[in-house]
Amino acid sequence: MPAADRQPPATRLVGDVGGTNARFALLGAQGLSDIRVLACADHATFADALRSYLAAVGADGVRHVAIGIANPVYGDHIRMTNHHWAFSIAQTRAELGLETFLVLNDFAVLARALPELPANELVQVGGGSAVAGAPLGLLGAGTGLGVSGLIPTAGGGWMPLAGEGGHVSFAPYDEREVEVWRLAHARFGHVSAERLLNGAGMAFLHHALGQIAGHTTTPERSAADITRLALDGGDALCHDTVTLFCTLLGTVAADLAITLGARGGVYIGGGIVPKLGEFFVRSPFRQRFEDKGRTSPYLRDIPVWVIHSPWPALLGAAAALGQALQASPRHGHA
Repeated sequence: MPAADRQPPATRLVGDVGGTNARFALLGAQGLSDIRVLACADHATFADALRSYLAAVGADGVRHVAIGIANPVYGDHIRMTNHHWAFSIAQTRAELGLETFLVLNDFAVLARALPELPANELVQVGGGSAVAGAPLGLLGAGTGLGVSGLIPTAGGGWMPLAGEGGHVSFAPYDEREVEVWRLAHARFGHVSAERLLNGAGMAFLHHALGQIAGHTTTPERSAADITRLALDGGDALCHDTVTLFCTLLGTVAADLAITLGARGGVYIGGGIVPKLGEFFVRSPFRQRFEDKGRTSPYLRDIPVWVIHSPWPALLGAAAALGQALQASPRHGHA
């Protein structure tokens, strides 16, 4: 290849690290490239997973890395909630020979991408038009339940929120949901929204609804199997489980919208809801979202979008890395 046609080696890498999978990509002038998905369980440490990716794509010039991770990020030490990885940001940066290693909460990173998502990668579920310059809400169910928001700043930019809103207390709405709460409380103690609104939570809901219905035995099923059987229409209990899952998500989404004043809209990502397609659109999600007593008229106007972008968190990590390097181009970041 003529020297003039050669692309310079990528020096930037972005990642999206969840409890199940880690997604990595190189970042160059043309955007994201060499996107790979690695199973976290196949690698003893985060550094091992990153090395494996670099070896697979043949990249040896990476100096600047930004990742979103499914975990609170306070200080230097990271210990994942839904996986066994634990590491020091500073030590990992030195071990991998990086100039920049930016580690952010995964949903704060995803929130950074929201204003940039193209309309054809979003499906609206009810509501009116977004209010320009108003806060945005974000939640998504997968291995856990991620929650964030995007707050407008005085300079016309955005500030993402890095919190652990998935651990708010579950609020039952009717007698059946009270019974679900009782069964969850007997098993877990405190019943958070995340206990019910993630992959393991869907499996628990399936078991709980079977018990409430008086079934002597309920087959143990994974979230993937429950979802598949619900969408196929061949299993009434699975259909009921996924319907309740969507309904409960409406409660949490409405609470988030009210808390943030998210008149700019609420976005739903994660690994579960986008796969439900029309099932979610037709579910009681929107009815429950708007059923909030005196605040129902307020919520009725707020649009909700399901994110169907293939790599939104990687786009958010790229934006965060670019801002960090622009602010402090000669220094590493923890």
